[in-house]
Amino acid sequence: MLRLQNTYGKRIEIFNPWNEFLVNMYVCGPTVYDYTHIGHARTFVVFDAIRRYLSLKGYNVTYVQNITDIDDKIINRAKETNSDWKDIANIYSKDYLDNLNRLNIKIDLHPRVTHHISEIIDFIQGLIDKGYAYVAQSGSVYFSVDKYPNYGRLSNNFNKAYWNQGEGIVSEKKNPYDFALWKSYKEGEPYWDSPWGKGRPGWHIECSVMSSRYLGNKIDIHGGGSDLIFPHHENEIAQSESYFGTSPWVKYWLHTSMLTIKGEKMSKSIGNIISLNDAISTWGNNILRLWLLSSHYRAIIEYSEQSLNQAKRLFERLNTISQDVVKRLKKEDYTIYMRNEDIESFSNLRELLLKWYESMDNDFNMSEAIRYVWDLTDIYYKKIQNSESYALISFTYKVLQEMNKVYGVLDDVLSKEFYVEKNLTPELIDLILEVRKQLRENKMYDLADQIRLKLSSMGIKVIDKGNKSDYLL
Repeated sequence: MLRLQNTYGKRIEIFNPWNEFLVNMYVCGPTVYDYTHIGHARTFVVFDAIRRYLSLKGYNVTYVQNITDIDDKIINRAKETNSDWKDIANIYSKDYLDNLNRLNIKIDLHPRVTHHISEIIDFIQGLIDKGYAYVAQSGSVYFSVDKYPNYGRLSNNFNKAYWNQGEGIVSEKKNPYDFALWKSYKEGEPYWDSPWGKGRPGWHIECSVMSSRYLGNKIDIHGGGSDLIFPHHENEIAQSESYFGTSPWVKYWLHTSMLTIKGEKMSKSIGNIISLNDAISTWGNNILRLWLLSSHYRAIIEYSEQSLNQAKRLFERLNTISQDVVKRLKKEDYTIYMRNEDIESFSNLRELLLKWYESMDNDFNMSEAIRYVWDLTDIYYKKIQNSESYALISFTYKVLQEMNKVYGVLDDVLSKEFYVEKNLTPELIDLILEVRKQLRENKMYDLADQIRLKLSSMGIKVIDKGNKSDYLL
């Protein structure tokens, strides 16, 4: 039974989505004004693994992760580099998407802010009509925080003295902690027409609009980095629950903790930012992915050569074992009989897989789960490597496959269907078996046996049942 620690209330809850079988998940994506760094990668890889595990548990998951392609940071970068803001957004969006592909991250929808301006305007107008937002003299629109009574519950920050978000022109706000939904036009900045004049969206409104557009007004899981809890996610809750008139808007809030280097948080002011491109070039995408999934998502993770070398060693062991298992399953001869040692190893694997599931069910405890991956490699080298039991080797393959559905680092080895490697389609295999059946009917057993052995060497196990034949891959 899957249990989550909900950021909202800091409590452990049994996972129970709005719909019994369908899960929707929204994760805040990047503001594309610079190259993606390993801190971003930590969040993106973790939520990809969460999505993968939910799918493994039988849920049908829709995963949305936005791209913020208009923002103060993008505009400022364009001014600094004397570039068009659209070019800045396009360059770094491509970097982000390319790196997602390199890290084997699968996301269903990637909405962009600039593609949803009309929906954002409609949402803001709805908040104004309901009395939760007001238009300032400049044409900017602000959310009136005092109108929403539950403000501060996500961050557990109820002291108004600490709510000051310092954006825009404070003097035109009713309160310093009110936040911008729409920012009025300034000379030289991009703009869109609206009922309140020329301008562009505030940062927080975009996620409320895009998440609800594609997932509805009730979201199962909303995620992001812990740095987004306040003010971004706090503001999302306020404006969304006010607009939809429902609470909770999000059932489970999950946040990844920070990534540190030599004990310090990555920061441009310190100059310790490591780009994802550089990290992948140094370590490779699979090792980096495995390392990012070796710690609990809520725990601080330290970028160090020692920890990455450990991930490298684990990946090399897993890759070698997977190749060995696939190769052995293609052997012509194998043993159906299981020795006592084989039965014991089979039992060890079952227990190991069960504990791995229990760890992942415990708030996606990846730091504990990875220990059982190490245990799998130990069991293989000590007990399974020299076994001739087809059942044991085949079960090892199954365990590797299940774990890899979350880790996603062995696809090149494990996802290949044996018959595809030899250009054999199911239809062609059926035709070969029909020819073999006719050979057996004509008592040409030698030729029939040669076909069986050849198919076996290609990983296709032929099973004869009377005058009929079937096969297993």
